[in-house]
Amino acid sequence: MNISNRNFYLLALIKISHWFMLVMPIVVLFYQSNNLSMHEIFIIQSIYSISIVAFEIPSGYFADVIGRKKTILIGAWMGVFGFSVYSFSYSFWGFVVAEIILGIGQSMISGADSALLFDSLTDDRNEQAYLKLEGRVISIGNFAEAFAGIIGGLLAVYSLRYPYYGQVLVSAIAVPAAFLLKEPHCSKSRIELGWSQIINVIKYSFSTKKLRWNILYSSFVGVSTLTMAWFVQPWFIFNNVSTEYFGILWTSLNLTVGLSSMLAYKIELKIGEIRTHFLFNLFIIMGFLVLGWTHLWVGLFILFLFYLARGVATPILKNNINKHTPSNIRATVLSVRNFFIRILFSLIGPILGYMTDKLNLAYSLTIGGIVLGIIISISFVLFIITDNLKFEKEVFEQ
Repeated sequence: MNISNRNFYLLALIKISHWFMLVMPIVVLFYQSNNLSMHEIFIIQSIYSISIVAFEIPSGYFADVIGRKKTILIGAWMGVFGFSVYSFSYSFWGFVVAEIILGIGQSMISGADSALLFDSLTDDRNEQAYLKLEGRVISIGNFAEAFAGIIGGLLAVYSLRYPYYGQVLVSAIAVPAAFLLKEPHCSKSRIELGWSQIINVIKYSFSTKKLRWNILYSSFVGVSTLTMAWFVQPWFIFNNVSTEYFGILWTSLNLTVGLSSMLAYKIELKIGEIRTHFLFNLFIIMGFLVLGWTHLWVGLFILFLFYLARGVATPILKNNINKHTPSNIRATVLSVRNFFIRILFSLIGPILGYMTDKLNLAYSLTIGGIVLGIIISISFVLFIITDNLKFEKEVFEQ
């Protein structure tokens, strides 16, 4: 088996262990059962984002310096530890500690996994397969989250804490999978150790017009989809959806993301790159503006369109960044993108959560849609006019 196939299957297994989220269908109910408000819930998630932000770029840099495999393995162990803490916590501060550990663990994996997959394909001289395989990895993760929704919902019938106990076992799957990864040859040409090198990579990312608007545009779309993910369960509650249907709807939404991620490369080939970007941007913005003001069944249709767009957007946006990023700094640059997503969410999330508590969910979604719609539209135009759809091999000199 060649290196790209071996690493693809192992990365898929790691994705499953991190996305088979038994807790997600009932996480808001779990928080509320521990007397947390929506504002506190978004604060916890903002702290999670801040912990990712604090380590996101350094962790991507470590992946470029010490190797992607070692960095992913560290992240896998922290996932096990974080959910262990969650399982035995009953207060706001206990959840904060757990989220910080999970955030650091997530930052160690994000960026390093995509960089390792792209470099594995580079070793096998098959880079053009990245969009297809990245889409499959993402879809596998969403399929895992979909089926986990059913199991998590069933476990929650007995206790809202049972899904967290199960999550410890699920997260442990990533540890042996990460240990078995093989470091690509091209990624062994590494940048030097030192904070000055991190600064040089960041400067390179934003001094290069194509890469700058690639990162910013991808980040604005990413924070929009992340924000909506945390509004889904409050929207169910807002529309008086029965608790037993949470798992079914969550499963259906994630199956939608999984299928659309798997087909993203075919959609882009069929209708063209610009049309694909335009459509997923339209569905994302429309979701925020319309969702809070519609009947339940119309709203569900809009929500499924949003998740369809989310599935198509993610692998395409990552592929665009990878194509314009030199191999020896790929994990760091992908981490810069994730850094911006998380820092934006840590600012936007608590504000929208506060507005949901003080006004209502419909107004919060609408205002969020207006703000995010403007920045996505502007960045998309700049992404296009800086020729980001034209591929040129980039080189980073230390």
